[in-house]
Amino acid sequence: MARITQARARVLLRRHGPTAPIWRRRVAILGGAITIGIVALCFAAAADRAGEAFATLATRWWWAPLLLTPIGYAGIAWITARLAPAARGSGIPQVMAATRDPDHAMTGLISAKTVIVKLALTVATLSVGASTGREGPTVQVAASIMGYAHRLMAIPLRASVFIAGGAAGVAAAFNTPLAGVAFAIEELAAAYEQRMTLLVMTAVLIAGMVSLGLSGDYVYFGVMRQTLNVRETLVAAPVAGILGGLAGALFSRSVIATGRSQLALVAWLRARPALFAGGLGAVVAIIGVGSGLTWGTGYGAARGIITGGDVPHWYGAAKFVTTLATAVSGMPGGIFAPSLSVGAGIGDMLLSIFPTYPPGAIVLLGMVAYFTGVVRAPLTAVIIISETTASRGLMMPLVASALIADFVAQAVSKERLYHVLSQGFLSSKPIPVSINVNQPIVSTGVETEPPPKCD
Repeated sequence: MARITQARARVLLRRHGPTAPIWRRRVAILGGAITIGIVALCFAAAADRAGEAFATLATRWWWAPLLLTPIGYAGIAWITARLAPAARGSGIPQVMAATRDPDHAMTGLISAKTVIVKLALTVATLSVGASTGREGPTVQVAASIMGYAHRLMAIPLRASVFIAGGAAGVAAAFNTPLAGVAFAIEELAAAYEQRMTLLVMTAVLIAGMVSLGLSGDYVYFGVMRQTLNVRETLVAAPVAGILGGLAGALFSRSVIATGRSQLALVAWLRARPALFAGGLGAVVAIIGVGSGLTWGTGYGAARGIITGGDVPHWYGAAKFVTTLATAVSGMPGGIFAPSLSVGAGIGDMLLSIFPTYPPGAIVLLGMVAYFTGVVRAPLTAVIIISETTASRGLMMPLVASALIADFVAQAVSKERLYHVLSQGFLSSKPIPVSINVNQPIVSTGVETEPPPKCD
């Protein structure tokens, strides 16, 4: 009897003791999410300082970007291609591809080497004036951190591990926990199973609390109190949705088309990534020097437009071009923040159509519509705008504009940008494709892919 009791105790200890899988999993989630929050804040601080340093340089010597930006683009694209091809671009397509093959992702798409190069070179892109963001790279880095946390605790890797890490990265980057959950549902997970819910929610909330505790309760774009009545919503939301959806779909199609183009000149340039990136860097430099506004993430300009600052009406178009040039240049960097900035520019143009409407509210409609048109994730777009501006009174107008933009974008571009780009990482011989495209994209359409295994 004593032997039976001891054997049963050992079994219970293995199943429920401190070394049991359930406890090791909890430690992996807790440790990974805390690390994500800390890394995201440090990364954000470094990126902001890099952008500020470049702005100071451009102000002191207006001609310096004409040399620094093209050379920087060429050098960073070359380094990325040599050191870590999977570090190029946004990082979100890499995480989506990683969910399809979790066992091999840690050795390539989200390996330690890849994400370290990603962090360093994304900061470098902002230090040379690139029109790029840090949110997409944060998603890739966060997925890697969560993967290594589970590997350290000897927990099998599943798609849900990377989805939870990526969602926590969005939450920490924007200080928007709800947006992290929505992003996991709409973009990272092809199938959102119930068993994955707890993992995602736990990681997002912990990373969000770490970010909140260390950086304070800040609102990314400032507090927006303006609202629209029913009549104004019925008039403005469709117009913003149509224009923003069209512009966003145009951006998406342009990025995809650049990667697929078989034109001789484009193919020749793609085969010479440093030269290709340097030429696009020259475009960014010329527009940046001429406007003085299109450098970096575009956060300052977007906030200025929202709060009624004096920003030229052509800002949205100029930022669109510089963001597109950066997106296809072959350098690390995301499109979240620049897309919100372009959307703010579109909203500013809408003010001439609705001069008597609350200006800040109209700008937010333009932001949510354009962002939806690019990313094709209306729920994520609405929650990001709502949380980054504390504009809960505008929830229904934002939803209406986002849904219309999604419908329009789907009619113009059947394929979703991140899903198409993720296909380049799924072939038997991986093609280093992401939001920055220097190689043809191989796509069979996301609808035909089987859903990832979820934990």
